[in-house]
Amino acid sequence: MFHRNPFFRHFAIVAVLLAVSLCASPPKAKAQTTKQSVDIFMGLDLNFKDIHFETQYDFLIRLTPGFKWNMGNHWQLSGQVMFPILNQYGYEYSFFQVNALNISKEFNIKSLYLKATAGAFSHNRYGLDLKAFLPLCEWFAFEGQAGYVGSVYVSPYWEIVAPNRFVGRLGGDIYLSRWNTQLRGVVGKYLYRDIGFEGEALRHFNHTTVSVYGRWSNKFGLDAGFRVVIMLPPYHRKQRVVNFRPASNWRMSYSMMVREYSHQMYRTDPEENERDGWFSRDLLLWGSHTMEPDFIIKEKTKKNETP
Repeated sequence: MFHRNPFFRHFAIVAVLLAVSLCASPPKAKAQTTKQSVDIFMGLDLNFKDIHFETQYDFLIRLTPGFKWNMGNHWQLSGQVMFPILNQYGYEYSFFQVNALNISKEFNIKSLYLKATAGAFSHNRYGLDLKAFLPLCEWFAFEGQAGYVGSVYVSPYWEIVAPNRFVGRLGGDIYLSRWNTQLRGVVGKYLYRDIGFEGEALRHFNHTTVSVYGRWSNKFGLDAGFRVVIMLPPYHRKQRVVNFRPASNWRMSYSMMVREYSHQMYRTDPEENERDGWFSRDLLLWGSHTMEPDFIIKEKTKKNETP
């Protein structure tokens, strides 16, 4: 509908030209790390909804053990499963779920940052995914994501549907560093074939991000809500070849209309969240990555060396 309207087409062209003219040179990326390590972590997935008159809340609580093998030069193999420990959501949530089992690579071509991933994703999907981020200056950037996916169910029995669906998002981000505030708007085609847009305002605090959002899709209508991302301690960590730790974050999302299939998009990283974004801090310094890091890595000292 939008591509036939000359107003939206002309507005988009003017907005891009204005942003390019006002922006300075994009931020520089740090050198890629070649260190290898394996992180084994455990998290908790908490879900609740209030849609039944006879009960106030229905809960779904799952343990989420996972791992990340950082193979150097921003290659990563990651995996995660979800085990229900309390389920009031129904039969389909009674079984363990593979939330991730994939390999990914982050890299940049000058000012364009890319992340390619292949394997199994969240929401019972698998296939290929490409994410892109183009910072035009320290306060404005474009973002995009494209995926070609199928469905895979592990339990109670194996069921695999060949990749047959293209999904994607395209949008822009404004970051106001003085207030650690990020404004984000995207349009997209999502997992359940709905097409829509979403606007979100995020405020980044110390170890916490809070956001409010509003969205619309052609299949599910209007919705609004808020999200909270809390980065979990310990905030000072020692880096070893093998590391055992809690999950990096706890994330909560609230929807006013409880439209659980609206704007659904898989996650390729088991610890993906709105605060960190898609890319590693040592590759891309933009947005919340310009703040003080949530996790300080302590350098390992030798036995005869004073710490």
